[in-house]
Amino acid sequence: MTVTQKIRIRLNGKEREVSRGLTVGSLLDELELRPGMVVVELNREILAREGYAGVKVSEGDAIELVHFVGGG
Repeated sequence: MTVTQKIRIRLNGKEREVSRGLTVGSLLDELELRPGMVVVELNREILAREGYAGVKVSEGDAIELVHFVGGG
């Protein structure tokens, strides 16, 4: 029996379970968000886009995602 381990994070103010071992980049993929259209704040620190793939998501992390909306 295979058990996928989950961790709890706070995403945009709401508790959420995600798979253990995700990076910020893979979390965005899972949420179907394009990294170029989102600013990520992890535990009150804004992350550089080029670093998303190297930053692990850990139990208890607070992540805020701010979406850019195009318009004219």
